[in-house]
Formats: sequence, structure tokens, C-alpha cells
Amino acid sequence: MMRWILLFIALALPAQAEVVVAGLSQNRVSINANFDGSEILIFGAVKREEPIPSEGGPLQVIITVAGPSVPITVRRKEKKYGIWINTDAVEVDEAPSFYSVATSGPFAEVISDIEDLRHRVSIPRAIRSVGAPMSVADAGSFTEALIRIRVKNDLYQVNENAVELDQDTLFDTSVALPANLTEGDYTTRIFLTRDGKVIDRYETVIFVKKVGLERFLFNLAHERPLIYGLLSLAIAIAAGWTASAVFRYLRS
Repeated sequence: MMRWILLFIALALPAQAEVVVAGLSQNRVSINANFDGSEILIFGAVKREEPIPSEGGPLQVIITVAGPSVPITVRRKEKKYGIWINTDAVEVDEAPSFYSVATSGPFAEVISDIEDLRHRVSIPRAIRSVGAPMSVADAGSFTEALIRIRVKNDLYQVNENAVELDQDTLFDTSVALPANLTEGDYTTRIFLTRDGKVIDRYETVIFVKKVGLERFLFNLAHERPLIYGLLSLAIAIAAGWTASAVFRYLRS
């Protein structure tokens, strides 16, 4: 009954002038011992019930891919008495483990600041940090440091003019996923904008999973930490004994 009610409501709503229809070259990424990164092709089209609007600015496309968001503590190190020690620390409430933004034009021209704030599109807006110790005066610098480190490790990416938009209808881009990915669901969002305003959005998920031995060790470490610790200790002892035996054999 509820399904029919929703159907009637959907039919009663006015059709949108421009709607995203999109797809991915793959929606699953498997991480194994030989995994050195992957590339996802994201493509789609703009469905219209009417001709392309003649008024307003050109159509633009933004595509984001976000890894699992988790809290993270960012620490500041200072050199005191000849050694580096941790001083201040700020806990960032939510930070995506991976975040990529690709646009069809300069970011500032594709989406307005208000729409960026509403949809949390840019990297700083995708990170949520609302609380910091009163003793830390420059809490914002910790978020900036986190972004800088992850940009350096290719975990945060901003690729302006990377979305190919053909005749305001077909679009595509590719997103490079680095080797140091975190397992989880990667949310992919596609925004259509005009004059800096979002006129439609589409969302899907890329599933990133460990497979084979990596999956077994990951599950063992998280579900049976005692067994994992004992196994690691046994392997270390065996490796040490083997190296010692080989060394004694070579000397004899």
C-alpha cells in the first residue's frame, strides 16, 4: 500500500528540467597483497524533459568520492630540550579517509559558497570539527595540517577541469584510488549546477573490501586480538630462530 502511495506522489510532482543519469566502470574494489591502486571511471548524462535552458550560466558538473569518515586526533609536535614531543592535540570529529573532488570548471565558478556549505562539497567542508580545547587558540591549523598531510599522501584530491562535459549532456571523469585505501563504503556524489546553484544530485556507493590473506588477518586482528597477538609473536620467534640458525650455518 505504501509503495502505491509513494508512486502516486512521485507522479504528481513536477518533472525536473535536468536530472543526472550516471554509472561507474566498477562499484567494487578488492584489496589484496598486489593491490597498488585502482582507477574508477565515472560517467553519465543529463536527462531533460525540455530543451537546454537558454537563460542563465552554463551547466557544470561536480563529482566527489568520499571514503569512510572517522574521528582522528591531530597532534602538534615541538622540539623541547633537544627532543620532539607532542604538545597540543585536537580531535577532529569526522574526517573522510579519502576524498576526491573533480569539477568541469574552476571550483569557485562551479558552486557557490552557500551551496558548498549546504552540501559539504569542498575538502574543508567535508571535514567536521566542532570542538577543541580552550587552551588551543589556533584549532583551525590542526585541520589544515590534516588536509596538507593527506594531500601529500594522495588521499585528498582536488581536480579542477577534470570532468569532460560534452554538449551540456554527456560527462565523464576518472578518479585515482591510491594503494593505501581504507576498507569501507566510498560514497560517490554527482552534482549538476548552474549559476553556482545545485539543480540535481545523484549518489551511489563504491565498495572497497580486503580479500584473501589480507581479509583473514584484518578480521583476526579485530575479532580475535589475543590470537592475532600470539600468532604474531610466534611468527617473530620463528623468524628470529631461523635467521640465527642460518647465520650459524654460514659461519660453520
